Amino acid sequence: MKSILITGGSGFIGKNLIKSINKLNFEVFSIKGKQYTDLTEEKEVHKLPKFDIIIHLAAFNYIPSSFDTPINCYKNNINSTLNILEKTKNDKSSLIFFSSYIYGRPKYLPIDEKHPRDALNPYTQSKIICEDLCFSYHRDYNVPITIFRPFNIYGPFQKPIFLIPKILNSLENHEIDLGNSKSKRDFVYISDVIEAIKLSLNINNLGLKIYNLGAGKSISVKDVSETILSASNSSATINFSNNFRKGDVDNTIADITKIKNELGWEPKVSFLEGIKKCLVAQKLENHEG
Repeated sequence: MKSILITGGSGFIGKNLIKSINKLNFEVFSIKGKQYTDLTEEKEVHKLPKFDIIIHLAAFNYIPSSFDTPINCYKNNINSTLNILEKTKNDKSSLIFFSSYIYGRPKYLPIDEKHPRDALNPYTQSKIICEDLCFSYHRDYNVPITIFRPFNIYGPFQKPIFLIPKILNSLENHEIDLGNSKSKRDFVYISDVIEAIKLSLNINNLGLKIYNLGAGKSISVKDVSETILSASNSSATINFSNNFRKGDVDNTIADITKIKNELGWEPKVSFLEGIKKCLVAQKLENHEG
């Protein structure tokens, strides 16, 4: 039985991954926060037992906050990734690293993995630096690494600081205030993301693989809000400021040809179906509460 370490086990992706992966034939150990193991401290990471596979999800990941406290963002993301890479090397294990959307303002659509990387904020810059560390550990020590570049992940119980949960948590309000209605994003449902990770566990990767994770289509903030209001029968009114946030991007669409061809992965949950799943989960939570 292979052993797996999952960092960021208490996060949105981590919780869903642990729930799903526990049904498989793996011995799973998760780190759920700094109170358990501070990944930025080399000595603490060194004390962890040996694992066959490490899935590094833990990160400072909210873009607006990265502008406010860049040093926290850089220290957390870079130091934790460096320590995890060193452990992966020492354990002679393999790493699955979750990066982010790192392409900036697209030079073309859809965006493939060869598109130039371009940071527009400290968070994305930290992820690009972490990717470069992954590249160097593979180059210098032959560490097997799979890098996922997710676009916009959504699903039940995501933090309300993000667009879709913000709308879902405001449906009982008379009015919901949002930003730019025309911005378009590629949204991928959480269960599809988990499926990509599980598929990568079954591949004997000895190299360095990079994969986009997205739906391969984009939807505007206006259409997102209208879909949610319609699916929930909410009478709320959406107010758009139409102000651009610092570092904002007009449109993103993932080219997912590579992951389809190499892992046999493609998204199965449509946007409407995903929103309905979120609403059902929300109703169950409210009922149980």
